[in-house]
Amino acid sequence: MSRAAQRAPWRPVFVVMFLCSWCGNQFSPLLLMYKDVQHYSELTVNMFLGVYVLGLAPALLVAGALSDRHGRRPLMLAGVITALLASGSLAFGALGPAPIYAGRLLSGITVGIAMAVGTSWMKELSSPGHEPGVDTAAGARRASLAFTLGSATGALVAGGIAQFTAFGEELPFVVHIVLTLPALWLVLRVPETSTSGGERGPLITQLRVPAAGHRRFTRVVLIAAPWIFAAAALAYGYLPVLLGDRTGSWGLGYATLLTVIALGMASLVQPIAKRLHTVSSARGLVSALAIMAVGLAVLTGAVAARSLLLGLAAAVVLGAGMGVALVSGLLEVQRIASPRDLAGLTGVFYAVAYAGFLLPTLMAALTPPLPTLVLLAAVVVLAVLSALALLPASTRHLPHTPLAE
Repeated sequence: MSRAAQRAPWRPVFVVMFLCSWCGNQFSPLLLMYKDVQHYSELTVNMFLGVYVLGLAPALLVAGALSDRHGRRPLMLAGVITALLASGSLAFGALGPAPIYAGRLLSGITVGIAMAVGTSWMKELSSPGHEPGVDTAAGARRASLAFTLGSATGALVAGGIAQFTAFGEELPFVVHIVLTLPALWLVLRVPETSTSGGERGPLITQLRVPAAGHRRFTRVVLIAAPWIFAAAALAYGYLPVLLGDRTGSWGLGYATLLTVIALGMASLVQPIAKRLHTVSSARGLVSALAIMAVGLAVLTGAVAARSLLLGLAAAVVLGAGMGVALVSGLLEVQRIASPRDLAGLTGVFYAVAYAGFLLPTLMAALTPPLPTLVLLAAVVVLAVLSALALLPASTRHLPHTPLAE
């Protein structure tokens, strides 16, 4: 390993998480391309977006426990392999929906492994034992930054290629494969941090996450978590489809711009998220939900007015809320969990958060009979109610209390 990697062993994990996140989000700005070029229905393109969760959720829930038992390195290596397979399958998307569904499923598995295992590995490597003098929030910030930057870059590259070249159905995925291949070697250079073997007994025993029953987790973190990726899916997955008649031939460019703005804002606000977070309240998560409620109201206005500029404003506000919620949520998870179930609880958190990606699919299935604006207004109301629900619980059930409190 290089001297730089020895001094900061978290950096290779950051790169691998970046590339896996790239894999997961490179498809998002291409939804309009599949709708317009291959003439898939609005429901079908949202199903392409939603099937991702079917691979993601099991990977999030199982990968953490497997990495506790077998180590972080082999699981992250598996994540890199599924990333390569996902892009390989999506590169054949012009042949029909089957390779798209398969690629999206594999993309979900990739991101699930990267988020559950990579976040835990990052936390463990961003500790005084590996990096003297590091602050306790560094692991959460670095993992969140790797995710948001990787997602934004994947969308930017794929959307740019699709908008300005004739190779949008193949070239973005080939680029990702070429860049990801060296990660197979990179993972092998990172120190292993999970050496306890996890919980004894059968794997089903290890899949249990005691900290998931903590009232701080169930009454605070789980209320906020689904909104993180519900906001993302609406901001840069569904909104470009809803405003497709206004963008004309620049639909892909607009979808890419929304993605980069939302995820760019999510990256930029992370220092603010650190200051909002406290050890005595869920102020960061309450603030994040309030910000996202405002962003959803702006998004609803953009759809009602058919305004591209309001759509950009919605992406800014929703991105800010996402960034605050992601960092604050991870910090809550990392202080609730014990070392034995850190990866497991991280996986549960991300699984619930990514369930929000199904929201556009659900809305598309309900339209008709329900009008889109009515559904969006209902989503705004639910976001406000969720923020209000956090207020009484935000200073209760703090992690120093027993799990069964």
